[in-house]
Amino acid sequence: MAEGGISSFWGPVTSTTECCEKNYAYSSYIAEFHNTISNIPCVVLALVGLINALRQRFEKRFSVLHISNMILAIGSMIFHATLQRVQQQSDETPMVWEMLLYMYILYSPDWHYRSTMPIFLFLYGVVFAAVHSVVRFGVGFKVHYGILCLLCIPRMYKYYIYTEDASARSLAKMYVATLLIGTLCWLFDRILCKEISSWPINPQGHALWHVFMGFNSYLANTFLMFCRARQRGWSPKVVHFMGVLPYVKIEKPKAQ
Repeated sequence: MAEGGISSFWGPVTSTTECCEKNYAYSSYIAEFHNTISNIPCVVLALVGLINALRQRFEKRFSVLHISNMILAIGSMIFHATLQRVQQQSDETPMVWEMLLYMYILYSPDWHYRSTMPIFLFLYGVVFAAVHSVVRFGVGFKVHYGILCLLCIPRMYKYYIYTEDASARSLAKMYVATLLIGTLCWLFDRILCKEISSWPINPQGHALWHVFMGFNSYLANTFLMFCRARQRGWSPKVVHFMGVLPYVKIEKPKAQ
């Protein structure tokens, strides 16, 4: 969106996308202030999930998943703070890597050729990063990312219908709710930007998208950790930190 009254430290905007927020309204070092700081809850939630995964010795895939959430949030902060083309890749490339990781976690338990999936997904991620560093995809990136998300839905639904635990099912329901609400905020910010610009207060739809997607990723990770622990026979149950934040508690057999 058009620049505010403060000069830019990072120079002219070179990114292919901007959100409905005035640039450099509060600081010459932060282009989109609200879109930058709204990633902080994402980092905190991912850190909470990582600590839980390490403390209870979940499989390394979940530690990597939480770390990827943090990398994505930090990359998003860098991009929205600078609105530079190079930094835009630090937001978009981790988005794709994260979805590839979700695909591995979702589909690998029933994949007969176990070495082929991680190798293929790794090479896919490397090739995408290399191509994306020189090609501006624009709308193509959004379509590509949407396809990756859609590929995860059938497996996520299968996990849901085979889950009998009410608390775990509520995680999946909250996951869907945060996804829908966050998407509406994103669309609201994109489609109605001209109208919003004339309002006395900007509702910051894209920043709300970041917050909801931070919770969305945390809920998805927690639900997947529950499902995987059940597959491994670790007697998982959903408990709440301070009665609010859900996480998975497991009891491994002594042999493990």
